[in-house]
Amino acid sequence: MIRCIAIDDEPLALELLEDNISKLPYLQLIASCDNALEAMKVMEQEKVDLIFLDIQMPGLTGLQFIQSMTVKPMIILITAYEKFALDGFNLDVTDYLLKPVSVDRFIKACNKAKELFDLRQAPKETISSNDTGYFFVHVDYSMVKITTNDIIYIEGLKDYIKIHLKSSQKPVVTRMPMKTIEDQLQASAFLRIHKSYIIGIAFITAVRKSSVFIGAIELPVSDNYKDAISLLTGKL
Repeated sequence: MIRCIAIDDEPLALELLEDNISKLPYLQLIASCDNALEAMKVMEQEKVDLIFLDIQMPGLTGLQFIQSMTVKPMIILITAYEKFALDGFNLDVTDYLLKPVSVDRFIKACNKAKELFDLRQAPKETISSNDTGYFFVHVDYSMVKITTNDIIYIEGLKDYIKIHLKSSQKPVVTRMPMKTIEDQLQASAFLRIHKSYIIGIAFITAVRKSSVFIGAIELPVSDNYKDAISLLTGKL
């Protein structure tokens, strides 16, 4: 169960948020607050996994509230102003919703938070490693060495991943969640562009609005990762 709080200074918006939260069985609403200072008091007393947060509020704004936290739970921003989207992205929020929020878009954001919550709760799988330049993965009955700068891209296939290498025409296939291998890779050298793809930045040859090219290979960029591509290319 994901323990959450809702924060919005507009009574009708807060009531709608409470109603939407009640529709999802994996959410438990701990408190509803009309300002960030009230929410701070709640968080001192209660364990909170997820915050639904309005940005434009009197006193302490939503963004200021996020910046004040030393330990941040998951945060879904809800606002009428699209101009704050990049600020939210830079503060590593889970999702960003524009008012008026449709039920299906709200559920999509909550499902994303649940996926992240489940990943954090699950026991972490380990990858054998001696340094940051390589690691070992299980393949059949062997441990296969993967050199990180040899990785062109990684493809997720349900419970398995395919590691496509520069040195081999045949990808390495191993049973492992994408999140586990993503945590092993250096953020400066790799980029998540889709729930099913992580790419080696050095191998990118071209970028379009919704896709990335590695030579003749075209990989999709999902909406959740387009801001990361914009930051990479410098087009904000």
